[in-house]
Amino acid sequence: MSSLSLAVRDSNTMLRRNLLHARRYPSMTLNLLLTPIMMLLLFVYIFGDVMSAGIGGGGADRADYIAYIVPGLVLMTIGSTTIGTAVSVSNDMTEGIIARFRTMAIHRGSVLVGHVVGSVLQCVISVILVGAVGVAIGFRSTDATALEWLAAFGLLVLFATALTWIAVGMGLISPNAEAASNNALPLILLPLLSSAFIPVDTMPGWFQPIAEYQPFTPAIETLRGLLLGTEIGNSGWLAIAWCVGLTVLGYFWSTAKFNSDPK
Repeated sequence: MSSLSLAVRDSNTMLRRNLLHARRYPSMTLNLLLTPIMMLLLFVYIFGDVMSAGIGGGGADRADYIAYIVPGLVLMTIGSTTIGTAVSVSNDMTEGIIARFRTMAIHRGSVLVGHVVGSVLQCVISVILVGAVGVAIGFRSTDATALEWLAAFGLLVLFATALTWIAVGMGLISPNAEAASNNALPLILLPLLSSAFIPVDTMPGWFQPIAEYQPFTPAIETLRGLLLGTEIGNSGWLAIAWCVGLTVLGYFWSTAKFNSDPK
């Protein structure tokens, strides 16, 4: 078999392994998935009237806020799901299975590829579930064309890939699962500091650069533009640049750490 064929075969094997782990131990995925769902319900039904009045200058209703908040919660779902990837990678590194893999005749990069592809698939499933909850409570996107829906899906997959590679790197540098979960915590905190819940221009002036110059805000604004027809501006290019940059950074960071000799 060619080197490429071996890499594809071994990556597929590692993907099946990670999906089986996710199926047999679903508690981590469910716990991380419940966070954005609970926040969606909390902000809509508890804070919805106040928040909708705030972003609409006193004239908005709860339906407007549902439309505003769902794209942000969808991307927050990706961030929370990838925390499970960091924990899974850390477990592999600390429980000795990676040392076993190093002695076997398998493609070295297939271990990381299996984690990344498996995590992206879990992110897509989680996004669908959160999106279904959003639709159930009133989210609608009637003006989006098929091309815009396809672009939105592509953005979500690209964003999930970028955050997954960063999460893999965080898992590789963590001495245990608890440390991996803590190291990956910014993947949940950053959406809280973005335009997910309120517009950036309504934030205090000193805080606006923190919310604006980070990966979640341009991705959220791009997703809103694609699904709701709002102005995208340069957010689309910024979102793609963030995704490509984080993917490249995470890939080289993860592969360098994984290929280094164990201490």
